[in-house]
Amino acid sequence: MSTVDRNGKIPNNVDLAGDKRLQRALEHWLPLYMEWWNDMGPAGFQTNDIYLRTAVSVEAGGWANFDYVKMPDYRWGIFLTPNDSVNSIGFGDHYGKPTWQEIPGEYRGNLRRIIVTQADTEPASVEQQRFLGTIAPSLYDMRNLFQINVEEGRHLWAMVYLLFRFFGKDGRDEAEELLSRRSGDEDKPRILNAFNEACDHWLSFFCFTHFTDRDGKFQLASLAESGFEPLARTCDFMLTEEAHHLFVGETGLDRIIKRSAELTMETDGDPMSAGGIPLDMIQRAINYWFTYSLDLFGGEISSNAANFFGEGLKGRFKEKSRYEDHVMKTGIKIVPQVIGGVLVEDEVPYRNAINEVLRDEYIEDCKRALRKWNRTLEKSGVGVELSLPSRRFHRHQGIYADYPFDPEGNLITKETLEANTSRWLLNSADNDFLVSIMNQVIEPGKMANWIAPPSRGINGQPLEFEYVRL
Repeated sequence: MSTVDRNGKIPNNVDLAGDKRLQRALEHWLPLYMEWWNDMGPAGFQTNDIYLRTAVSVEAGGWANFDYVKMPDYRWGIFLTPNDSVNSIGFGDHYGKPTWQEIPGEYRGNLRRIIVTQADTEPASVEQQRFLGTIAPSLYDMRNLFQINVEEGRHLWAMVYLLFRFFGKDGRDEAEELLSRRSGDEDKPRILNAFNEACDHWLSFFCFTHFTDRDGKFQLASLAESGFEPLARTCDFMLTEEAHHLFVGETGLDRIIKRSAELTMETDGDPMSAGGIPLDMIQRAINYWFTYSLDLFGGEISSNAANFFGEGLKGRFKEKSRYEDHVMKTGIKIVPQVIGGVLVEDEVPYRNAINEVLRDEYIEDCKRALRKWNRTLEKSGVGVELSLPSRRFHRHQGIYADYPFDPEGNLITKETLEANTSRWLLNSADNDFLVSIMNQVIEPGKMANWIAPPSRGINGQPLEFEYVRL
């Protein structure tokens, strides 16, 4: 079982003290990270005490400690899930062989690409959410925002450790690049499009943490199957923290939907007159963030995905428990494609459709949450249902990116798409209204008018608890 060193500059269970060269290199990166955090982390709250959980163990239970912490003093650490046995690679062409403790030379480039892409998403989301604390609807929500921010920072450390430990100078250079890119920057944007989109109000924040962080769940889970054991163990522990991020998004949207339904009934269908969010605006936000998040899985037909699977680097979601054939050298998957101006079902070699297999799992998970939100609407009696748009709608990556589709997945003309975009997707007028009602609420236990209170507090604390000391 791994022992956690809590006393060093960088808490860890990877025996940094036993590798002085690596330890010095990471300690040299620490002030660069803190410079980035102070420049691009949550604006205006760096000196406040926040009721945060901090990872202090890698055990299944009791792994986190809750206490007041100033965010710059947060103990970002490097934690890998313990492993006391020799594991075997669970899929691909090396199926059944021992997992790798060091990087196979022939897969170095692909592993570096995988790790850097995942690492880049972590600081990007912190940058996107930088100003949301100033318009938080409650201290409860403000605290949850900051909890997500510091944990995204820790996830960056998790990936940077792999870059320093296994990639030498190339890894150190990549780690510095991670701190130089900026979300939405025209000259040096983040790698993936969804992490360059504006997230300037809390409806987008909850959509982001539900849909975009949920992509993270599936990406991390597929990497937790990796034959490169340090990556697998790193991602496995990251999933422990990621669960809270998804909880914030799913319950946050449910609370907005509940309050919007109440205000819709109270105002005879005009919740905006009472400072509430219309349900059709919520639908447009769902359409916007869900489709951007679909892009994060990559192309529907991908030789890179086939290679990652065949090489044992990136598996399927819950590879060991959900599948019987872990090699998949044969087999096909049906993928609808536009051929000759018509949408037809096409047979694609299974490995080349691995991204689509993962996207299928993601969509089913999103549908589960949608059923929950629609139960909330049904109880309200408002007579409205929310839906997920087609995976073909509003896509910027993959085989559907060059074609206009409506939310039902039907091929339409570009003129029809342009005429209806503001009706189908979150638009500038929506954003202007949403920003206008985002007034900070700082009295313990109180909520902004546009969101319902949560069902319970954090770590057994009451809703009236002072989650952020202002």
